[in-house]
Parts: sequence; C-alpha cells; structure tokens
Amino acid sequence: MADLFDTGAARPEREPPRPLADRLRPQSLAEVIGQQQVLGPEAPLGVMLASGSLSSLVFWGPPGVGKTTIARLLAQETDLHFVQISAIFTGVPDLKKVFEAARIRRGNGQGTLLFVDEIHRFNKAQQDGFLPHMEDGTILLVGATTENPSFELNAALLSRAQVLVLERLSAQDLEHLTARAERELGRELPLTPEARLALQEMADGDGRALLNLIEQVAAWKVAAPLDREALAARLMRRATKYDKSGDEHYNLISALHKSVRGSDPDAALYWLARMLTGGEDPRYLARRITRMAVEDIGLADPQAQSVCLHAWEIYERLGSPEGELALAQAIVYLALAPKSNGAYVGYKAAMRLAKQSGSAPPPKHILNAPTGLMKDQGYGAGYAYDHDAEDGFSGQNYFPDGMERPALYQPVERGFERELKKRLDYFARLREQRNG
Repeated sequence: MADLFDTGAARPEREPPRPLADRLRPQSLAEVIGQQQVLGPEAPLGVMLASGSLSSLVFWGPPGVGKTTIARLLAQETDLHFVQISAIFTGVPDLKKVFEAARIRRGNGQGTLLFVDEIHRFNKAQQDGFLPHMEDGTILLVGATTENPSFELNAALLSRAQVLVLERLSAQDLEHLTARAERELGRELPLTPEARLALQEMADGDGRALLNLIEQVAAWKVAAPLDREALAARLMRRATKYDKSGDEHYNLISALHKSVRGSDPDAALYWLARMLTGGEDPRYLARRITRMAVEDIGLADPQAQSVCLHAWEIYERLGSPEGELALAQAIVYLALAPKSNGAYVGYKAAMRLAKQSGSAPPPKHILNAPTGLMKDQGYGAGYAYDHDAEDGFSGQNYFPDGMERPALYQPVERGFERELKKRLDYFARLREQRNG
C-alpha cells in the first residue's frame, strides 16, 4: 500500500550498485589498512580506546588515507552518535543546529562525536565557536585537515585537541588494499605484475583513488593481462599532490635546499623535478637556487653565484621546457661545490652587533674633513693611507672607539675560502705587528 508521500513513480527492483570504495569501507578499526602509528596498541588511539578515555582530535594527512573512516569507527567503538559536517558547506546557523541537537542528545544520555571535514576552512570566529561545546562535553570534536594545523587552526582549539598525523599509504598498504578489492570482486585484475605495480603508483598513496582505479580496470573486458604500457595508454596518472602556496610547497623547497647543502646531487635533482612536475614557477626556483649559492656555498666557490645567475638568464631566454635544464645544471653544480656559510654567519653576527651598538660613530681618523670646522674637530687626523704603508696595510682600527674588535667572518678550510683564510690570518698577524 502506498504511503501519503508516494509519488507514484515506479520503484527499482533492486538497489543500484555501490561503488567499490563504499563496499570496502572497514567495519572495524582492525580492518583499517595502514596508520598503525596512531591505531596500534601502544599508539595514541590504541591507548585512548584501551583506557576508555577518548579526547578531541585533529587528523592531519593527505586525501584518501582514512580520516573519515577512522572517525566513524571511533564513534562506533565508543557508542557515540556520529555527526559529519564539512567546513566548506556549513555556516554558523548550521553549526548552532548541530550544537543544539548534541545538547539534547547529551541530556538523553547519548554523547556526540562531531566529525568536521576540512576544518581548516573555518575562520577564527567559527573555530572559536567549538570551544565551549568541547569544554562542557556537548561534543567530542574530530577534525580532519590536509593543511598544517600549526598554521591553519587557532591555538585555543589546538590546546583542546590532540593532533594525529595520518600518512599516505605505503606500497605494502596499497598491495593489501588491491588484494582486498580482488576478493570483493571475486577475480584478479587483468594486469601483469609490472602493470599492477604501476596502477598502485598511479594512486600516489591515496587508498580511495586506488579503489576507483581498480574499479575502472575491473570493468574492462580484455583477452590477456595488460602490461604497463597498455595500462598507461588507458589510464591517466593521478596528478601529483602539490600546492604552490601550501604546506607541500614549503616541504619540497626545504627538501631541495637541504639536499644541495648535503652535497647530494641525485636527491637535489629529484626534489627539483618534483616541484617542476607539480607546476612550480621555474622563476621562483631560480631565485631560491641563487639564494642557496649565497647562503651555503658562499665564498668557498664564488663562481657558484654566477652559475646560478647565468642559469636564471638562460631560462628567461629559452623558456620552458628547455630552460629548466639550466636550472638542473645549476643544482648539480651547487650540490657538488665546496660549502661554506662563513660569510652568511658573519653577516648575521654583524647585524646583531649593529643593533647592540646603537649609534656609535666611526672613529674620527677615518672620517673625511671637507670643512675647516670638521678638521678642527679632529676629523681625518692621524689617518694612515694604506697604499703608503708597508705591505699596503696600515693595521688601523676601523670599528667605533671603545668597541672590542669582533671576529665576524670566519672562513672554513674548504674550497676558495681556504685561500681567504690564509689572507685573513696574514692580515691579523700584520695588524698585531703594526699595533704591537
């Protein structure tokens, strides 16, 4: 018998097929693949569940690693009512309704686990709105974010929640997920072992993406297993995770810089390629590469800066993609160049000293005296013209009167700075003799 809301439309005889990712959603925390660093017996969530004391959480990790699934299963494990919202589609009126419903539920003896996807998209005022409801126990908040919580979430909210880092799925995790999918499908994927590995590589550590790819492959009707080339012709590789203004941007430029500093040209080339394939502006990379030459190679190889500037100019003249080769060559040169931060450290020490010494004037003997009054004041009196001195060096003091002479620039025994250190020591000996 039709009910009052029956539209009269014909009902389907059977439910439409569910996506593979939905069918394989874990039914317990024990079925979750990966993330043992937070789910293991001695890991944060394992300890919380064993003690029966679950606190508010923020899951930080890339897409497709189980943030939503784990939150849902936590509610199931702790008998909390699960409510899921997205910061993208939820406004203040919606939040008020969620909090009011949770308050009523609490009055009836039922707690609420509120899962907030993309929580970093809430502004400061909206984030502050969670605080009183977290403090009085109306909700247990579980937030999910792909961005660094240190930069995107309020300190007040972070002080009331524990941040747990979820990692991209490993190659072993992806193989386990593939095998589970094959059991659900009831057949093996029509792929050679090399193509199977290539399929997992296409997912780039994203479990949901892998299941979507598997579902496509399983639907193909092929006579023989496909090899890597045939698979690549049928499927597009998933775009590399990279945000030119986000956390990944700073992580990768840091990896590139430290690989150069660590004299590892292979790693430096890899991170350069990762940034370029992610869509980074080569001009930004040219600027940062030049900065590496100044900061980490310095005067151990003065030519390094010229190599970087020439590479930058070559890129401007050739454009992409040929110009990127000049940047790659500069990266290799820097990685293999002798390293010194002597001038960089000296500059920072000089900046600190300049701030400490305030407005201390130069000694009068090194000041010009273009007027009679200035000569009467002693400007230029006693100045020794270095070219007239023995060895072309007078050894006079050029720091403010009364300031103890600092040793700001301390060259290293590497590359060209080894020669500069000899010169510095030579002038130090002469200065001591002249003032002896």
